Amino acid sequence: MKKIFSLLAVVAILTAFTSCKKDYTCTCTTLGIESSTTIEDKSKSEAEDICATADTAAQLAGGSCTLD
Repeated sequence: MKKIFSLLAVVAILTAFTSCKKDYTCTCTTLGIESSTTIEDKSKSEAEDICATADTAAQLAGGSCTLD
C-alpha cells in the first residue's frame, strides 16, 4: 500500500512540474531588426504555438522567430 501512495505522489509531483505555466520569450528577426515578445503565464506548448504563429508571419517578410 505504501508503494502505491509513493508512486502516486511521484506522479503528482511530476505532473505539477510538467504542466507549470511560466513566462517565455519569442524573439523575432525581420529585415535585420530583432524584437522580443514576452509570452506570459503559458505552458511551453502554448508558448511554442504562439511563437510558431509569429514565425509564420515573419517568414512572409523574410524573417524568423524562435522561442527562448
